[in-house]
Amino acid sequence: MNNHEPASFMDVSDGVILVRNTARRITQELGRYIIGKDDLVEALLLCLLAEGHILLVGNPGIAKTTTAKLFAQTLGCVFNRQQFTPDVLASDVIGSYVYDQMTHDFHVRKGGIFSNIVMVDEINRASPRTQAALLESMEERNVTIEGTTFELDRPFMVIATQSAIPYEGTYPLPTVQLDRFAMMVPVEYPTRDDERKLLTAWGHVAFQATQVTDRDTLLRMIEIVRNIHVDEKVIWYITDLIARTRDNPNLRLPASPRGSLALLACSRALAAVRGRDYVIPEDVKRVARPVLNHRIVVAREPEFSGVTNVGVITDLLGEVPINLADQ
Repeated sequence: MNNHEPASFMDVSDGVILVRNTARRITQELGRYIIGKDDLVEALLLCLLAEGHILLVGNPGIAKTTTAKLFAQTLGCVFNRQQFTPDVLASDVIGSYVYDQMTHDFHVRKGGIFSNIVMVDEINRASPRTQAALLESMEERNVTIEGTTFELDRPFMVIATQSAIPYEGTYPLPTVQLDRFAMMVPVEYPTRDDERKLLTAWGHVAFQATQVTDRDTLLRMIEIVRNIHVDEKVIWYITDLIARTRDNPNLRLPASPRGSLALLACSRALAAVRGRDYVIPEDVKRVARPVLNHRIVVAREPEFSGVTNVGVITDLLGEVPINLADQ
């Protein structure tokens, strides 16, 4: 099937088996190395299948970078790691034209963004100008170098990491850049039991994941996810969730239309990973927090009173009815 050709209902039904089984194999392979982070692995899978990007936020030393690298190894795609520091330039990310003294001509030196899976480590350490170099690629899957536009290969996914603690020499991501990420996932410290398992396994396991799938299979899976059925009432449920953020007195920044699109795409991906060719409201509720958490901003006065983004989303999920009447 052509990757841009609509899938029939039967194609989707058959393809869901492929998505579910491949996702299970990836999860099992990563489970050999990444202990106690099943939700994180699931979020990576959903963003990949929804053609979104993900921001991992947590303290140093809790396997954000390791998880991203191992995840990429299972996919059989081109992987590139970009270590962001204050002196990294936009041209280091996207590339530039370089003069060749032998041919007396300019040629393009492509940057690390020309990969399938791009890991941006410590994204908030780079300057705002360098951070902004990611915007076009994350939204449009294109890169413009000195007026010439280059299309990026599919699949294309940015996995960025960021420390949860602000420190000197960092530049907070603006809301316009945060909104480009389909999900923002907090990465927590392991539990006591999980840390014991980690210590037991350390030194006995080579941290080199086995390739589970390949680029062509991933493109097929992405196309299947795009065609997962979404009932009109589920569409209305997503619409009402987003609308409630816009008349919520506790918020000074509500969710954007890009947020509703991400909510829909990630819900489709979750349905496929769980072996269904249709979305149910519980899929939407499952992905709502990581999809919406970084897109809303609590007003100052409610924030001083203890209101949080997660609290607002939890309240919305409890207030908005699921079984909506015909609109």
